[in-house]
Amino acid sequence: MAPMGIRLSPLGMAVFCLLGLGVLYHLYSGFLAGRFAFFMLSEPAAGGPESPRGSAPAGAVDLRELLAVSVLAAARGGEEVKRVREGNVLNAKAKGKTREGAEEQLTSGDLLSNRRMFYLLRSAFPAVQINSEERVDTTDEETVSWDHSIPEEIKQKIQPKEVPAESVTVWIDPLDATQEYTEDLRQYVTTMVCVAVNGKPVIGVIHKPFSAYTAWAMVDGGSNVKPRSSYNEKTPKIIVSRSHAGKVEQVARQTFGNKTVIIPAGGAGYKVLALLDVAEKNQEEADVYIHVTYIKKWDICAGNAVLRALGGHMTTLTGEEISYTGSDGNEGGLIASINMNHKALIEKLPNLEKTSHK
Repeated sequence: MAPMGIRLSPLGMAVFCLLGLGVLYHLYSGFLAGRFAFFMLSEPAAGGPESPRGSAPAGAVDLRELLAVSVLAAARGGEEVKRVREGNVLNAKAKGKTREGAEEQLTSGDLLSNRRMFYLLRSAFPAVQINSEERVDTTDEETVSWDHSIPEEIKQKIQPKEVPAESVTVWIDPLDATQEYTEDLRQYVTTMVCVAVNGKPVIGVIHKPFSAYTAWAMVDGGSNVKPRSSYNEKTPKIIVSRSHAGKVEQVARQTFGNKTVIIPAGGAGYKVLALLDVAEKNQEEADVYIHVTYIKKWDICAGNAVLRALGGHMTTLTGEEISYTGSDGNEGGLIASINMNHKALIEKLPNLEKTSHK
């Protein structure tokens, strides 16, 4: 008897094939899903939330963005400085003595300005080192956000430029000329931000709170301020600290003659602006800025950057470049000029260096 064959009906064949396809689909779809997930993790979609438009990649800082935030920070700090002064609630107290024995003042304007400036800069650029004249109370942290907007004036003059975040140091002076601030000599008061890259000042912002004037500049970038059309090298007007005017005056007159004018003034920011073309009613004009004693770097970094961006110079009294790394202070005094023979000025004033360390 012949063996019986096994027959499948057409319906059974169809079911069998569908089951096989289902098994294959299940296996292969798992493989595709794994590949797709790997691709999505390794290659984020362009314009996705991982890369906000206009921001530098991780580990880098866009100097144009940092300039925009620095201008905003100086203005916001200035708002606090002005508000405290106009409210006449300074709460001034001595915070110590200078090397010359003068009392250093600390006011609510210093502290509140510092707080606003520091937290704005830190929230916008958390990977960047920030050095500030006043200590920040971390228990009273302020939450600040920056919307990445850049003023049109900066967009037109400055191109994006990325540098490693670890190479950047920001120096904040929340209230320059505190002594004058307590005396209500408002014209001398500024708020300042400086950005140094590998110790060299490249961005400077000097803001005058009581007139809302802001000067800014970026080395190899652009500026909203410029030098004056001419300077007097023969018998220059020399701007100096109000507290050290006598030390400079004697040597300056011996060097340049009795017609040399000495301008005592408060605030390093004000003195740098005196060298530039600044259309301000209460801004004096000078040809050279000289300081003969120890000075803190947050006092001079912004002015140094502005002068460098415009082709000027700020050095120690012996002509050495000032590095904005390491210690907070500059020991060698300073001489600043623009559109003048800076080296010749230094050679004419050799005796000033002797007083700079006293």
